[in-house]
Amino acid sequence: MSQLNIASHSEILHFPKDGKPTFAPNEWQVWSGSQDEGGLPDLEHGAHKVLVPFTWWLEHHHEADIQGLANNGQIGVWFATDDDILKHADVIEAGKKIWPLVAAHFPIFRDGRSFSTAALLRNRFAWEGGIRAIGDVLIDQLLQGARVGFDSFALRPDQNLDVALKQFDLFTVTTQNSWRGIRTTRTKLSA
Repeated sequence: MSQLNIASHSEILHFPKDGKPTFAPNEWQVWSGSQDEGGLPDLEHGAHKVLVPFTWWLEHHHEADIQGLANNGQIGVWFATDDDILKHADVIEAGKKIWPLVAAHFPIFRDGRSFSTAALLRNRFAWEGGIRAIGDVLIDQLLQGARVGFDSFALRPDQNLDVALKQFDLFTVTTQNSWRGIRTTRTKLSA
């Protein structure tokens, strides 16, 4: 696996399903899973929680120390755009019991496959935990991401946080059902 550097703001934009969007400190580090890094990052100093690649999880989730960290809420996973989560439904179902957070990676903003990952997790797997958008996450993606199932966003460092927060107030009517609720009821027009 090549080296992965996922930069983001030090604050995460949280938008819970039945709540208001707010900012909170980012407690999670995203790890590439690179073998030349010598294993998991140090979770005793600095960030105490880590998102590991799903492919790495598949190889290491049976190890006792990894299970212990996951059960302790210190390990979640992130999905690459080409991870086949349907193929590993049993692993996802087991993960629902121990992963406090999962993330879907946007390698470039115009690659929308991670929207599908979030929608599959919410709709097919009935995922109720947190789903974070990581990588090349822009303000322009927030509304769509919130509709398909993301409830937190690690915005790219050059994105304006004040403008990001205002994105959720742009529209008061929705014309499609979403993870957040059914579409706005339209009034009948009289002829």
